[in-house]
Amino acid sequence: MKFKRFAYPYVVWLVIFIVVPLVFIAKYSVDYGGENFLFSLEHYKRFFNPTYIKVLLRSLRMAVLSTVLCLIIGYPFSYFISKFKVKTRNMMILLVVIPMWMNFLLRTYSWISILSKNGLLNSILNFFGLPTVNLMYSNVSILIGMVYNFLPFMILPIYTTLIKIDKEYIEASHDLGANRLKTFTKLVFPMSLPGVITGITMVFIPAISTFEISALLGGNKENLIGNIIEQQFRVTGNWNFGSAMSMVLLVMILVSLFVMNKFDPEYSKEVENGK
Repeated sequence: MKFKRFAYPYVVWLVIFIVVPLVFIAKYSVDYGGENFLFSLEHYKRFFNPTYIKVLLRSLRMAVLSTVLCLIIGYPFSYFISKFKVKTRNMMILLVVIPMWMNFLLRTYSWISILSKNGLLNSILNFFGLPTVNLMYSNVSILIGMVYNFLPFMILPIYTTLIKIDKEYIEASHDLGANRLKTFTKLVFPMSLPGVITGITMVFIPAISTFEISALLGGNKENLIGNIIEQQFRVTGNWNFGSAMSMVLLVMILVSLFVMNKFDPEYSKEVENGK
């Protein structure tokens, strides 16, 4: 109990930088606009029209696709490196983490030099006499940027879970006659689900709210919900409508977190123990 006072600075930080801004955003979202506060749901009604719903669904589709691709790439990679010795594992994880030390915008900008018309990719295709491709300013380029930037968030939690699995369980499975595939599907994968759920959550949340990647690699031709919100605050100055959109996005994220937790074995055990 005597260590409780060490949590006070964190609580103060949480209130100042999380709770207070959320209160202001919620207030702006139900304010019609003007010098005096006037309660109104007009901004929410405006959001739920076909134009913005289409953008929201596009954002959801891109977020789901990037999350699935990160899982398809990240799980085999995590499983592969978990089989190496500790020194080799640490080196390979370091190679995954090092790009994250670079500024997010610089990492995204680097893909312009790769995917552009005269970029590295088309230069390689030209060298081999193959037809060039135009990937910039499209959903494909946005998806590539998302997967590249968010893939480490999938790899790290899955890897951490995999290396914690006791090898004696795997040996016991083999002793009982299970082959590698059955051992993986019946033992390894179920035991690694907490890492998978964490990875999916850590990728999906920034993917559905991103605006930098779509602005740089999509050229504002394929706007996502994050771009529309940014434009309301920075371009049009319509903070009320931008706040309403932010609240809708926040609710979507909270719902997705709740749904994902339902699939988390550890969370389910905690709920049952709480009962």
